[in-house]
Parts: sequence; C-alpha cells; structure tokens
Amino acid sequence: MIATRIYAPEVSAASGILRIWAEEFRDRGFEVTILTARPPTGAVIDDPPGIEVRRAPVKRDRQQYVRGYLSYMSFDIPLAFRLLFSRRADLYVVEPPPTTVAVVRVIGALRRTPYVVRAADYWTEAAELVTRSRLVLGILRRLEAWGLNGAATLFAAHQPLIDRFRVAGITTPAIPIGFGADTKDFHYDGQDAPHDPVFVYAGTHSEWHGAGIFVDAMPAVLERFPGARLVYYGNGEERDGMLARAHELGIEASVAFHGPIPPAALSPILSSATASVASLTPVPANEYALATKVYSSLAAGCPVIFAGVGPTMEFLNDAGHPHAGVAVAYDVEATAAAMVAAATQPLASDGRAELAEWSAGQYSLRAIATRVVDESLAIIPG
Repeated sequence: MIATRIYAPEVSAASGILRIWAEEFRDRGFEVTILTARPPTGAVIDDPPGIEVRRAPVKRDRQQYVRGYLSYMSFDIPLAFRLLFSRRADLYVVEPPPTTVAVVRVIGALRRTPYVVRAADYWTEAAELVTRSRLVLGILRRLEAWGLNGAATLFAAHQPLIDRFRVAGITTPAIPIGFGADTKDFHYDGQDAPHDPVFVYAGTHSEWHGAGIFVDAMPAVLERFPGARLVYYGNGEERDGMLARAHELGIEASVAFHGPIPPAALSPILSSATASVASLTPVPANEYALATKVYSSLAAGCPVIFAGVGPTMEFLNDAGHPHAGVAVAYDVEATAAAMVAAATQPLASDGRAELAEWSAGQYSLRAIATRVVDESLAIIPG
C-alpha cells in the first residue's frame, strides 16, 4: 500500500517514480493499492491495470499544489482513517512530507505493518527557506526524525543525503538508490535544435530552486541571440516574481510560462530545445539536493545547464559524456555565459540521439524500481 499526496496523473518527479514502483510490485505478484489525493482539475486519469488507486479530496493552493501545513493536514488526517480501516497490508510505502510519514508510523504500529520511505530530501532544512520560527522548525525536526526513525528502510536519493540524516540523528538503515528517468516517456525522436535558441525549465519553481536566475541571465543572451526564448513548464510560488522581473528587464516577450504538462508531451519539447536549465539556490539544504529534472532532459537527448550547488554539479562534471551539459555556480554572469555557449554550438541530431541512448543505459527508473522491490522483499513479514 503506497501512501502519497502526489501521484499520476499529477505532473511531478514523485508521481512518475511511485507509478513505476507500483508497477514493479504488481509485476512481482503483489496486490498494490495507492492511497492518494484527487488530482488537479482537468487532469486525465489513466491508471495502469492491476493497480487500485483510491483518491480523496484535498486542499490545494492557488498553483494547484498540495503544499503547506493546511494542505498536508487535509491529506494526512483522512489518510489515518483510510489506512486504519483498509484491509491490512504487508508493507506501507510512504512519500513525505514528514507529517504523512508520522501518520504512517502511528498506523503502522497499530496494525503491525512495516513501512519504508522514499526519502528524496531532508525537509527540515528545506523549511528554513520558508520560516524562521524556531518553534516550527524544532517541531518539524523532531517530527521528521521520529517518522524516519520508525521506518524499516529509507530509500534515499544518494549517499550525501544519508550522511546528513546521520548527523541529524536519523539512524534507520538507508539505501542510496539514485535517480533516473522513465525512458518510456522520455526519449529522443529525431528533433533538431531550433534556429533560434530555446531554453526550457521544466518543473517546480519554488524558493529553493531559484529558477529566476535564468530570467536575470536572459538579457545577456539576447544581446547575442535576439530571437532566443526562455520557456518555463510547471508551477511554483516564485512565478509572479519572475514575471515581474521579466517585465522590469523589458524581456517579457522572450520569457514564457506554461503550466505542468505530461512527460510524454514534455519529451519532444526537450528533444528540440537548445538546452534545458535547472537550478538550486546556494543554501545548506541544497548542498545534498539533486535536480532530478536533469535525467529526463538527458533521456530526451537534451544537454543541461545547471546553476547552483550540490551533487548535481558533481554529476554533470563527472557524467562521462561530452554533451551531458555544464554546471556553473549560482551566478548570473556564469549562467548567461553557459547559455550563450550552448546557443553558439547547439548539439546536432546525431549527438542528441547518442546522448539519449547513453542516458537510457545509465539511468533508468525501471532498474531502480527493481532494486527497491528486491530490498522490500526482505522487510515483508513471512
């Protein structure tokens, strides 16, 4: 039984990852139930066969995200009763926030059911970008540690995150599983780079992403390439600020914002973009965060420009492929220089096809899901 506030068809990395995990459990002979939230208005539900998905109403913000304490409570409180009165499961798989993990720990104890956590971030440190309240942060830190320490296993993004958990006193066995892309959705279909440069940011643009740096970099790009465009797909609370900044710089005609789109629709957009762009602000919480969107970009044959800190820089610098992309410091001039360089020498179609093939062989979510289920088999009683 998978408990997650976010699931397909809602567009997010977690949605795709958990869908693939569910399919792998199903293919191993398990009955799989997803307890999740009703998707945003207009979303088209297309659940795979053999998986029961139970959706309940939830409070969403104006960007149609389940985000913030009230939204989390609107999911977590009903979740407690949904778990309590559902047929007993062999294993709970839970997606944070920490409040959801805490609910699963309580119900898991009552029903004597072990649980595992998909631990992609350390939420307490990320929350420091939103609030300075010592009371709130102290409660969140204790709640997160309590929930994670009750799990049988943490499926963590990478070793630096596990190291941070250890410093925070979280001692649960943890496995670094890495990230990847669903190559069923993300692949290269033969598109060429456009005549005028196009840079694509696909995903959430929140405080800790700092995606506005690309808006600030665009004037320098437009000096060299007047027809260049910067296109955002996704949503986030920083959008209004980025729109205002584009108007302030007088480049609003060159910057476009669109809502989230399904992976299958995003893939050809990435395949034909000059480069995708990704960022993480230089704050402590991001020192071990990884911009997962880079994997989808590479699987679609699109080089990446990353501005920020953390393991994404190491990943791109050590990727072992000459066209994977470039990582720069979170600096406007350095970011603009990387964008100009990409526009000056766009990757040709044969290079894009080779990049996509290399990425598919290296970073597959299907392979990760296989490992998750293998490890989970040792946890399930009996």
